[in-house]
This record gives sequence, C-alpha cells and structure tokens, in this order.
Amino acid sequence: MATKPVVAISFKDIAVNESVRETLDLACARLAEEFPEITRFELTLSPDGSGFAAHAHVTGRNTDVPTHAQAPEIGEAAHALVDKLERQLRKVHDKHIFSPRRDAQKDPAKRRNGE
Repeated sequence: MATKPVVAISFKDIAVNESVRETLDLACARLAEEFPEITRFELTLSPDGSGFAAHAHVTGRNTDVPTHAQAPEIGEAAHALVDKLERQLRKVHDKHIFSPRRDAQKDPAKRRNGE
C-alpha cells in the first residue's frame, strides 16, 4: 500500500469514547490493507432515540460506499458498522474485479488467422 488512508472519526452530540475510537482505527487499518483502493474513511457516531447510530462513508479509487448501523450500545453500533462496511466493500471490490471477466466471457471467441 503506497499511502495510508485518512480516517476521520466523529462523535456527534456525545462524549468521545477512546476505546471505540481505537477499535474503529484498527478496523479501518485492517480494511485498508485488504482493500488498497480506499483513500478515506469518514465515520460518525451519534445518539439515536433508543440507542446509537453509526454512519460511514468510504471513498477511494472507483469506490464510494456509504453505510449505517444502529444498536443500543455505542460499541455494538461501531462493531455492526465495521461488519456491514466490510461486506459492502467486499461486494464492490469483487464487482470491480469480476465484472470485466464476466463481460469478456460473454464475447464470442476470437479466431486466429489460418484456423
């Protein structure tokens, strides 16, 4: 990986929770290693009526993935957000890789000269 992606974590209308921040930093670093096209993580945690809401927006080369999660506890919301984000990033990443391959398989085979 050439450059480390920017990780912006915001706690909106709640006190900063350092353990959750560290957990999210480590998770973002792990995702950045697995998906090198990512250049920026924007994560926001905020109180919701009955618990906490977590929102994420990940951008990079051919990548623009927004997601959100909700849970009664802030740590659970952060964990659910990372799980959901990983699934969606894998889906987008696989689509970028396998879509051109499927398109190439649909094209008729090219014949060589003399055959």
